[in-house]
Amino acid sequence: MDKRQTLKRRTLPRLWLVSDARNDAALETALRRLPRGSGFVFRHYHLAPEERRRRFRSLARVARQRGHLTIVAGPAALARAWGAAGCYGPTGRRTAGGGLRLATAHTLAELGAARRGAASAVLLSPVFPTRSHPGQPTLGPVRFRLLAARAGLPVIALGGMNRATARRLAWPRWAAIDGLS
Repeated sequence: MDKRQTLKRRTLPRLWLVSDARNDAALETALRRLPRGSGFVFRHYHLAPEERRRRFRSLARVARQRGHLTIVAGPAALARAWGAAGCYGPTGRRTAGGGLRLATAHTLAELGAARRGAASAVLLSPVFPTRSHPGQPTLGPVRFRLLAARAGLPVIALGGMNRATARRLAWPRWAAIDGLS
């Protein structure tokens, strides 16, 4: 992994941009607008492997210029091969080697799995209603805080997050897909 991006040299960013097919066209602009030292989670599951790698390289270059921590969705081996600071994915998957490990969780059981899987931090969602899952149940601020208090590791709020909902939640770390792009 890129030694310039290891967590040992930095603290966990407070603000995270998460990529996806819906925000792809705006990512370069969004990365440039983020405060220096933010985090970027590259997902782009919709792309074929080689196209996905090319897109990652292009976006990682922009992120590096702004001092952002870059994470790739997938196993730790992929993150190492691509020079990312770490990996992102489902809970419960322990990874070998150094680097940041961001897990995803929606329930108390998944938070426990993330902790047992040695995640560095967890993205807990959905806090608020999202455009990607209209009408689906959300955690809401109270349940989010109750779950986060029991996480045992740093929690990043995700789901319906933008600057206004982040102020409403008053949580130190948050991530967005549409809300930052």
